[in-house]
Order: sequence, then C-alpha cells, then structure tokens
Amino acid sequence: MVSVTLKTNEMKQAELFDKVKRDPVHWLAFGFGSGLMPFAPGTWGSLPGIALWWLLPKDPLFMAVVATGLFLAGIWICGVSSRRLGVHDHGGIVWDEIAGMYITLMVIPAEPVWIVLAFLAFRAADIIKPWPIRDLDHSLGGGLGIMLDDVVAALYAALLLGFAGFLWSG
Repeated sequence: MVSVTLKTNEMKQAELFDKVKRDPVHWLAFGFGSGLMPFAPGTWGSLPGIALWWLLPKDPLFMAVVATGLFLAGIWICGVSSRRLGVHDHGGIVWDEIAGMYITLMVIPAEPVWIVLAFLAFRAADIIKPWPIRDLDHSLGGGLGIMLDDVVAALYAALLLGFAGFLWSG
C-alpha cells in the first residue's frame, strides 16, 4: 500500500512539474521552480525574494515601486495559476512569498545578519499567521487572498525588524 501511495505522489509531482515548466504563468507563480520543492515550498520560495532585493537598488522609492509591482502582478499571476490548477493557494504557488520577503527586506540594512533575521521573521509570521493574517487567508479568495496574507505577514515582520533595529542602535 505504501509503495502505491509513493508512486501516486511521484506521478502527481511529475505531472505538476510538467504543468509548471510548460506554462509561463505557473513558472512565475511557482517562483521559477522553487515552489516545486517537495518540502517547505514557501520557505524555498522566499529565497528568490532575497535574490531580487539583493540585486536591485536600495533606493526607498524604487523599492516601493518594485514591491507594488510584485503585489499587483502577483494578484493576477497567483489568481490565474490557482484557477488553472483548480486549487486555491496551492502550496507550490510562492510568488506571494517572493513579494512578502522583498517587502520585509525593505526596512533592513544590507548586512548578512539582518537578512537572516528578516528571513526568519517573515517565515515565522507567514507560518504562524497571527491575527488578522489567518482571517485574511481564509476569507479572501483569488489572487488577492493569496497575496494579501503574505503582505500582512511581511508588514508584521518589517515592524518587528524596525523595532529590533531601534533597540539595537540604542
């Protein structure tokens, strides 16, 4: 029985991989393939957000424009991918994690310790889903619902990091 279940899961994973690699919307929604990881796809999907932030200028206005673009594009990308898969907020859809991670990083200095803290703070907020994140996650449908809970998690994480920075600077 276990081997049949494993083979079925492998087949489903292969079918999903095939769908994602053939459809540009899925490819974006699945974080350029990072959402296809068999465990913790949201955690893996946060990594492209770090890479994007690292490579782009740190000008506050520029970052705000990028974050807004990620959010607005994500509403469409995640909504379309979700509809095509027939699953609301499939675990492999990680565009929302990319945007959330980028938003979280907007408030920190470009130093490795702060990047690690931002990653941990965002993942914790996204996984724990304190109020109102859990309510948003369950009450809103479509791409907006997929995106909004991660954006709020990013704002929680950013506030926490801002407070930590304030305390750290003394």
